Amino acid sequence: MEILFTEQFEQAYGKLTNAEKRSVRKALTLLGDNPKYPGLRVKKMEGRKNIWEARPSKRLRMTFEMVGEIIFMRNVEEHDKVLKKP
Repeated sequence: MEILFTEQFEQAYGKLTNAEKRSVRKALTLLGDNPKYPGLRVKKMEGRKNIWEARPSKRLRMTFEMVGEIIFMRNVEEHDKVLKKP
């Protein structure tokens, strides 16, 4: 699958630590290869139409939309923050 990034995702990614960025890069690779990879714990967000979340680490969540074979990455932040701005 092809992965594209929103400006919001790129800005949030830029604020992460180097260790967090490594976790996100690994999670993006796994997501692109298999969106149902068990370790990412991908699930549809409650109350949101077609927005999904994945877990690159215990603390971080990534949100995204899937349109055909394209994944649009929306945001990456701490769990509570990302739920407010998916």
